[in-house]
Amino acid sequence: MSEPVDPRARRLFDTGRTSPGDLAASPFRADRDRIVTSPFFARLGGVTQVISPGGSGLLVHNRLTHSLKVAQVARAIAERLTADVDNLALLDKLGGCDPDVVEAAALAHDLGHPPFGHLGEAVLDRLARERLGLPDGFEGNAQSYRIVTSTEIRGAATIGLNLTAAVRAAIVKYPWTRLDYPDPHPRRMSPPPRGASAPDWDPSSGSAKFGAYTTEVDDLRQARAPFAGRIPDWQQTVEASIMDTADDIAYAIHDVEDFHRVGVLQQGTVAAELIGWQRETKRLGGLSDGALDAGSRQAGVAIEKLRRRLHRRDRWITDDDAFADAVEQVRHDLVDGLLADPFDGSVAAEQYVARFSARWTRRLVDAVRLTDNPAVRSGYVLLDRPQWHEVQILKLIHHRFVLDRPDLALHQRGQARLLATLVEALLAWIVDPAEEARLPQRLHDLVELAEAELPAGTPDRAARARGRAIVDFVAALTDQQAVALLDALSGRSGQLWTDAFVL
Repeated sequence: MSEPVDPRARRLFDTGRTSPGDLAASPFRADRDRIVTSPFFARLGGVTQVISPGGSGLLVHNRLTHSLKVAQVARAIAERLTADVDNLALLDKLGGCDPDVVEAAALAHDLGHPPFGHLGEAVLDRLARERLGLPDGFEGNAQSYRIVTSTEIRGAATIGLNLTAAVRAAIVKYPWTRLDYPDPHPRRMSPPPRGASAPDWDPSSGSAKFGAYTTEVDDLRQARAPFAGRIPDWQQTVEASIMDTADDIAYAIHDVEDFHRVGVLQQGTVAAELIGWQRETKRLGGLSDGALDAGSRQAGVAIEKLRRRLHRRDRWITDDDAFADAVEQVRHDLVDGLLADPFDGSVAAEQYVARFSARWTRRLVDAVRLTDNPAVRSGYVLLDRPQWHEVQILKLIHHRFVLDRPDLALHQRGQARLLATLVEALLAWIVDPAEEARLPQRLHDLVELAEAELPAGTPDRAARARGRAIVDFVAALTDQQAVALLDALSGRSGQLWTDAFVL
């Protein structure tokens, strides 16, 4: 490894793009301002978090409100850790922890997420690899890093958001590319870091999650250079670990809020699952995996499957007593508390939701700690064992009672079809020689950028550049813009001049 950079030097580490005269007293606050004034940040207000706001009939979280909450939680964690003098020596050894860096990274972490939430991410990845010939495919975290480093076009210069190295390093949850950086690749580790393993359905496709495309790998190396010799190449920085932990906390809590408001989380069904496991713990624990699968609709089975999955994947922290305590804690606070009365939109109901959210946020933030020897599937910042298990239970409730619903699947299948049709329509337009002069200027710019990034001699260089441009273009749309653009391309819209706003 190269000689480590002094952590104080890291604070003003030369990004190669920022002159000394541009650095204010707090360059990281300037980074935060660049992020929140970016059109990519503003667009997150129209991007699905889990369910589309327009389809719910009520105000639910979108990617913008989610990012704001993650930033709030992340800053609280950073300030708590840095206020403890017992942590300062270790933080300094690992490269430092600045609350402004953490907040900026949290605000930026979802900039690359496409229309329709995680569903859109999966669809774009499949289309990018199978239809557009892009080995890197699409990944929301890698797209976020691409946005802050290259794809935001300002005038004649394409310089991303011109962020400091510290903030760029803190954005990266998964500090590896899909296939070959660093070497050896983290997916070859046993066990691999969280997110690094290959999807079961396509082991040859590389990591399921990754933080940068091949085109941005040099920038990734440069941003993380100050941490060489301090943390492993595959490990998150402390600031990235804080952001990741805050993302988990915010996601677990505000999903419960949203689906209580919408009426999806019903006290009876959630209670049956949790209490069913508590009453039948011994019997369920004695069943084979096959028997559990056969009785998947039985109350308590989903909880038992989660317990076994945690033992397989996260032995470093999983504990049966802590798991049982977490089930009881969630049952007491969620089933007997928040879900006891249906949400009716009243002031009293809103206040109850707010108190639940504040109480759980405080509980989880207070349980965050720093470690000098994290497990491979953890980071330097993590939740204490009891609260880690509670977050797993909250996530299970989200999956079991929201993501697995047939009505949501119906909605998402339509969105997947829309995105696939939109990509095909844009591809047909971009390769039509008769239409070259009338192609949207944004697409022209993105094609030129993508082609310039690819080395001379790259196989199918022009086709890959077109493919990456289409992916960049579609990923930058809001949900409603994607719908409007497909309507226009399909001849279904009569709004000639108002359709142009997406171009």
